[in-house]
Amino acid sequence: MTEGRVKKIYKWEPWFFIFFGLFHLHRIWALIDRESYASFWLGIMNCKGLTYFLMMGLLSVLCILGIVTFLLERGRNFWWRLIYLCGGAYLLFDLFAIATGLEFWKKLLDKMFDTQSAYWNLIWGFFILLGGLVTALGIILLRKTKNENDI
Repeated sequence: MTEGRVKKIYKWEPWFFIFFGLFHLHRIWALIDRESYASFWLGIMNCKGLTYFLMMGLLSVLCILGIVTFLLERGRNFWWRLIYLCGGAYLLFDLFAIATGLEFWKKLLDKMFDTQSAYWNLIWGFFILLGGLVTALGIILLRKTKNENDI
């Protein structure tokens, strides 16, 4: 069933990775000003206002789109589409845990946003590194799709 079809990068896929990469890269703010970064995100998560629901809705839709793409393209997936499955499942769980107030997840987030933690730079540095790698992947895919269209 999948033998006749060629692997294809959809036009939206590079932008998916660029968006998520930049979303992670914003955490540079956490290294610059711990207090305001933690205050902002804890406020968003605890208040659950319009900004929270718009952001969570967008992130959820993108994750579901990625997971569906992974499933529809089985047998023709590129290695990086595993990110849709693994990263999407993690993020959807994260959003679910925050929305429902799962106690163990709230404790984990409280530790992550503890501005006095000795691990602060390690935690947020990891997310920044991840953001840089994902942004780079998006740019590589964007170039690849541009080159495919030029042929």
